[in-house]
Amino acid sequence: MLEQFVTVLPGTLGPALLVMCLNVLLGVGEGRKRPRSAHWRFLGLVLGILGATVFAALRATAVINQRTFINYPTLVCCVIADIAVMFVIVVARRMTRDWTHHALWLHIGNAVAGIAIALTVFRALPDVILELTIFIEPGDPVFTSEMLLRALGFMLGVGASIVVACIIRSMRLTATPLWFTVAALLLMALIFIQHLTSLVTLMLAVGDIMLHGLSFHLLVWFINNTSWMIIAQVWVFIVPAIASVIAGFRISAAVGNPADSRRHVALKRRAMLSAAWTVIASIGVTVALTYGVAQTNKQPVLSRPESYSLVHDTATIKFSQISDGHLHRFQYKAKDGTVMRFIIIKKNGGAYGVGLDACENCGDAGYYEKDGKIICKRCDVAINLATIGFKGGCNPIPFPYKTTHGAIVINTADLDALSSHFKS
Repeated sequence: MLEQFVTVLPGTLGPALLVMCLNVLLGVGEGRKRPRSAHWRFLGLVLGILGATVFAALRATAVINQRTFINYPTLVCCVIADIAVMFVIVVARRMTRDWTHHALWLHIGNAVAGIAIALTVFRALPDVILELTIFIEPGDPVFTSEMLLRALGFMLGVGASIVVACIIRSMRLTATPLWFTVAALLLMALIFIQHLTSLVTLMLAVGDIMLHGLSFHLLVWFINNTSWMIIAQVWVFIVPAIASVIAGFRISAAVGNPADSRRHVALKRRAMLSAAWTVIASIGVTVALTYGVAQTNKQPVLSRPESYSLVHDTATIKFSQISDGHLHRFQYKAKDGTVMRFIIIKKNGGAYGVGLDACENCGDAGYYEKDGKIICKRCDVAINLATIGFKGGCNPIPFPYKTTHGAIVINTADLDALSSHFKS
């Protein structure tokens, strides 16, 4: 669930914040008093989602296996649209003030906003949508607890982006319009940098440009700090949050007018709450994209080897030690000095799976147990419990053993013969 959450959140947060900002800055009137072009922003969002869904479907079915011919022109258009939107954000207050006297300019602003939203969403969402294809592991039933957890993580990621955008949107009534505009401009600048970085990286890959020295190191820095760029998209709204707090402190209750006094108190409370929730949302996004990502990328640690009886070139492991159905790891030093590991697990039906803590494909990376599954540490493949003890695939390399007198007995000569699997 966490893996889906921290994958979906970065892909949806930027578009959600962009849609929110442009709706706030270009929103005027209600009902018939709204310009018809106000719907263009929503139309851009719908077209972006539809386009991203189709593109993701074509990628998932391998109809498109070379994405450059789609991404290249899309990124060029994104960069151009980002620059145009930054200009629209700067002049948005002029466009919306007495817009009926210069409706054409507001229509142009809404058109630019709609195009930018469509391109940004189309660029960001395909990877998010493709997360839907990994809800069910090959060979697993359709409805499992793991599938439901992955689906929940996906929905929480999308929901968190929408909630963060709504929280920040609440400041439109308390923050000074100037500072909200500054925050929106900073957000757009960060999105522009993301698109430009992706475009330059693609141009470098296809050989259209060559970078050296400072420009190359700068590109590498932006690529390596993508997560922090996304986090910064939320933190830029601390600017209007601080402005809301300052405005709240400056609000004084009107003397002699109870209605105005109550209105001022309510406005002050709203300003404080909007700022506080914005800070909480920013901290939440930061934790999710730092600690959460670190947890999903955390390398599993193999359990410590257990003790067993080793007498006269015979290793003996009692059933009582390994009959709990969990993975048990043991260590052995071969005659040539190689330190080896082997594993034993009780399978369904009472049989035991015995093999080296290594496989033909991934070497001596080892196996670990997670959520009742035995997983290869190197390739992250879950091993079918019933096949442990048999050759093939990523299964542990089997070796001969005997079961007698309530124990598994292993001739160490059989282990010595396999020591090469643990040599670097």
